[in-house]
Amino acid sequence: MSASETFRQDADQRGTWEDVRDLPPSAKLVAKVLEYNDTMTQQQIADETLLPSRTVRYALNRLDEENVIDSRFSFSDARKRLYSLDIDS
Repeated sequence: MSASETFRQDADQRGTWEDVRDLPPSAKLVAKVLEYNDTMTQQQIADETLLPSRTVRYALNRLDEENVIDSRFSFSDARKRLYSLDIDS
């Protein structure tokens, strides 16, 4: 499979705001915070939302299941992951 085919397949699996609608309120809040902030760590999300880290982790897992977020390792600190919203508009 070529790189362009892989990209096309990944793009087809992106979530929409409709996928977020039935998620718990914490996941909706995290999605909105990520919408307004380009890329954030889990701790930054917890600080911004005032949610406990455990709740943020749960919300991120739910958003990941719906394919509405993108996560990658931080180049500055490989122990941390960076999260960003990945929704088709």
